[in-house]
Amino acid sequence: MDSAPNIADHYPVIETKGLSVSFGGHLAVSDVSCCFEEGTLTAIVGPNGAGKTTYFNLISGQLKSTSGQVFLNGEEITQYPVARRAQCGIGRAFQLTNLFPELSVQENIRLAVQSMAKTRDSFLTLWSSHKDLIVKADHFLELAGLEQYAKANASTLSHGNQRKLEVAILMALEPRVYMFDEPTAGMSVDEVPIVLDLIKRVKSEGNKTILLVEHKLDVIRSLADRIVVLNNGEVVADGDPTTVMASDIVREAYLGRARQDRVGTAK
Repeated sequence: MDSAPNIADHYPVIETKGLSVSFGGHLAVSDVSCCFEEGTLTAIVGPNGAGKTTYFNLISGQLKSTSGQVFLNGEEITQYPVARRAQCGIGRAFQLTNLFPELSVQENIRLAVQSMAKTRDSFLTLWSSHKDLIVKADHFLELAGLEQYAKANASTLSHGNQRKLEVAILMALEPRVYMFDEPTAGMSVDEVPIVLDLIKRVKSEGNKTILLVEHKLDVIRSLADRIVVLNNGEVVADGDPTTVMASDIVREAYLGRARQDRVGTAK
């Protein structure tokens, strides 16, 4: 008979063991085993088509794996649907914005705050009787620098401001695990720092686990404690940013590809 787990046992916050998924015989993610600890920010990088977003989808539950396992704090969640994983504390910001477009910016954030409130009140009753929740929602609105757009429909925001709103909503959900899929994609140079500051704020709390898919090397260097490199669905490098970026396999699989793209564009 197996003994009960020791209360002192340590488990990674997120762990994948032999995680794989195939589409029509093509292995998009192949036997990926990784652990992600509390208080760390890990960048998942690689060339286009490397399997980064697919790996994210397997962790958050948007895709079912062909084989392998996903664990959260030592508990297997491989068969959990997206909603249950979210309830367990996995928060996901998507590569494409995922908002309620016809609701105002303020209402989008308030819905996130409401979902975390342990109350059965209706939407209208909740906001008239729980002023503390209004203050909390407005706090995230201000953090994202979106106060001037509070009453505007989310659909009217620029792409950059929609990304900021999505990050603010994710913060309002207060997950234990933050998953950011190219959070600065499509943003202007002026808009990027606000999103980076939001991610840095989450990281500074010290008790969150952050996974980040990102192509911009300057963003990775400014945020990451660790880099995992995927290529053709496999982990080809894993370690601290300085060591990983200097490795030959990364230069070939990631940086080399970028140089080839620039040369091709110049022709």
